[in-house]
Amino acid sequence: MFPKRVYRSTLVGTAAPLALILGGLMSTASAAEAPAAPAADTATLQEIVVTAEKRSENVQKVPIAITAFTAGALQEKSITDVSGLSRLTPNVNLDTASPFGGANEVLSASIRGIGQDDFAINLDPGVGVYVDGVYYARTVGANVNLPDVDRVEILKGPQGTLFGRNTIGGAISVVTRTPSDEYKADISATFGSYNRRDFQATVDIPIDEKLLTSFTFSSLNRDGYEKRIPYTAQTGYVSDPINAFPQSGYDTYSTEGGQGQQALRAKILWKAAPNFTATLTADWTHVDESSTAESLLEAPGTGLGGLYNGCVAGAPIGLVCSSPRGPGINAAGVTTANPAIGGTNRLFYGNQFVTQNIDTTYSTGPDFNHMDVYGAALTLDWELAPHLDLKSITGYRRMNWDVAIDPDGSPIDINQDSQKEAQHQISQEFQLNGDAFDGRLKYTGGLYYFNEGGFEDDYVTLAGGELEINGNDRINTDSYAAFVHASYEITEKLTLIAGGRYSYDKKSITVTQSDTNAFFYKLSGCYPVTAACATAIGFPVPSDPLLFVPNTPYSQDFSVFTPTAGLQYQITSNMMTYFTYSQGYKDGGWTTRLTAAVPTLPSFGPEKSRTYEVGLKSQWFDRTLQLDLAGFYTDYDGIQLNFQQGLSPTIQNAGNARIMGAEAEGNWLLGHGFSIQGTAGYMDAKYTYLEPGVNGTDTCVQPLSPCITLGSKLPKTPKWKTSLSPQYVMDLGPSKLRFQLDWTHTASMYNDSFDTSILRRPDTDIVGISATFMSPHDRYEVVVGGTNITNDRFLVTGNEDSASGLLYGSYNAPSEWYVTLRGKF
Repeated sequence: MFPKRVYRSTLVGTAAPLALILGGLMSTASAAEAPAAPAADTATLQEIVVTAEKRSENVQKVPIAITAFTAGALQEKSITDVSGLSRLTPNVNLDTASPFGGANEVLSASIRGIGQDDFAINLDPGVGVYVDGVYYARTVGANVNLPDVDRVEILKGPQGTLFGRNTIGGAISVVTRTPSDEYKADISATFGSYNRRDFQATVDIPIDEKLLTSFTFSSLNRDGYEKRIPYTAQTGYVSDPINAFPQSGYDTYSTEGGQGQQALRAKILWKAAPNFTATLTADWTHVDESSTAESLLEAPGTGLGGLYNGCVAGAPIGLVCSSPRGPGINAAGVTTANPAIGGTNRLFYGNQFVTQNIDTTYSTGPDFNHMDVYGAALTLDWELAPHLDLKSITGYRRMNWDVAIDPDGSPIDINQDSQKEAQHQISQEFQLNGDAFDGRLKYTGGLYYFNEGGFEDDYVTLAGGELEINGNDRINTDSYAAFVHASYEITEKLTLIAGGRYSYDKKSITVTQSDTNAFFYKLSGCYPVTAACATAIGFPVPSDPLLFVPNTPYSQDFSVFTPTAGLQYQITSNMMTYFTYSQGYKDGGWTTRLTAAVPTLPSFGPEKSRTYEVGLKSQWFDRTLQLDLAGFYTDYDGIQLNFQQGLSPTIQNAGNARIMGAEAEGNWLLGHGFSIQGTAGYMDAKYTYLEPGVNGTDTCVQPLSPCITLGSKLPKTPKWKTSLSPQYVMDLGPSKLRFQLDWTHTASMYNDSFDTSILRRPDTDIVGISATFMSPHDRYEVVVGGTNITNDRFLVTGNEDSASGLLYGSYNAPSEWYVTLRGKF
């Protein structure tokens, strides 16, 4: 068993945030007309304009629970990518890895308990990520770098009407900066722990008063925090060469969890006419880095690990150990009787490979993350009339990705996973925005088209190479939608909200998944492989007997109407309350990770959610205090979760759940340079219905055979999450010195679908600090800071692989320091 860590006590009791939320909801109305207290100085809160409803609006006037970050806020808090927003957003979880995903650029996002924790190309996200209005269809590459951003909006709850497909949990909208009409440059360099070397530069070059351009370059580099160390407890042992088995590549690094990313973005704004503008954006990202840090937690030597140990001990099962290991492989079977592989010098697999240090591993296999992502978007804005605008957003993106991880923590190929994935997409959206009846009616309507195609090649080596699974999945999706959303002011204070979206999706897939080394034939004793053997042991294609499933095309159609409705009431000019009902939807699909022969490709159904939300947005004391509150209840049906079924992680519909919770977000300018921001989130997410057989044949024994029951918690749903961010700005004549602290407490949560105890994330407290010197006129800055300064370590993700006989996971990064130099010209 991996050594248990000592947890620190919670910094703040959980009763305080709940009292804040409930007390605020009950008392705000009666205090609505209270006189404003005198401000300590003239500073007021910055107005944030968002486009959550496809039009520019003050975030305090939008009847949606939104957490918005301006470019300045991102810079102050040293947030460099989308995942960094997680610690300051209530009821939102944004992790930088997924089980066996291997890449920091994979975004495992969930909002209010709804999301997706798998990267496979046949699976859709539950939280939609949009950059300048263009949807990013894959979780791979969705952890967007944020060097030139104007703002980021996190919309909580289903966004099925205005954003559409696969926003059942919510949406994250990234809006990049508009080119300036002045020559400008913003350059920064950051150095820090683990040989961190980050460089970013943004320049604005106006060609003339009608043609404006901006260019951004970013380079992020850091060594990994988990070291690969040699296994020296035994000497003279024999291991297979790194290229003994098919993989998507064979690169290795001395560390895991590093970063190596370069990115370019160009933006051109053409003011063609007073009523017409065109914006062209192009971007490219190149990633060449080690895989995410994978730590072996437990290896009892059961399952395929036990089968391998039996081969080493001279106790083979069937013909598994004595037959050659696959086409083109020179090494013979793993058996002590074969001197060609070193006689008795093969290592047994077990808990001796648990290093007792979460930042070291004995792994020797490929561990890399190589990615190239590029795309372009063209946005046309045309003011047809004084109160009528037409917008067109055309997007194209392409992604190529190779990744490999070695999670078994040993020099043996007990579990070596790699993938090669390519994807392309094109999207077109038309929006018509207008108002009528002297502005009392505001409306948005539109049409949407999306096409995606791509493939994923899987290379999985198990049990020392005795079992090799190679798969190729090819997908294509066409999506069509029409939507309308409107708000009508019944009175000066009361507004009616209504909208709906009709979506039609057509998906197709072809799967070629093979038992490359004929493991199941050898296991049954029916070997060499013949058509007769295929029929005898149940393989479905005698003419191609290694296929687990016929490689014929499969298709599914989905059509759905997702409405929204609500009321909004403006209590005062600085206080608004709302009630909304909304629906969300995520497509179904197919299970493609097969390790048992089946006559047809298994499928799973769509997810659906219905959410009721009440909220209040308010500003107090001459706009020096902002307090936003929200409460919600969600019925969540057809939950798609990843379960370890037999030898494979398998997506299936687990059942239904109900999710209820509340959120509070506050920002207070106290005066004399002091300010404080805080958030609190409460969430209770439990299963109310389970599909028959959801636990398979598991015996419900922790840690290698866990299962879920009615009342079990959904993964990635902490009961409490709170944050506190005090700031002090000291005047030094014309210069300034800013001190910043960010603290986030997150209650315990489960990282996997089965609530596996050893993969449980405990209560965590993450603290970051920084001190910034700002020169006169903000011409340059010097920042000194630290992240996770208390070195609170916990599992971000993990996998209970009972078939291979191991548990593994990825820990968050340790404490780090950094220095940033920034200049503006």
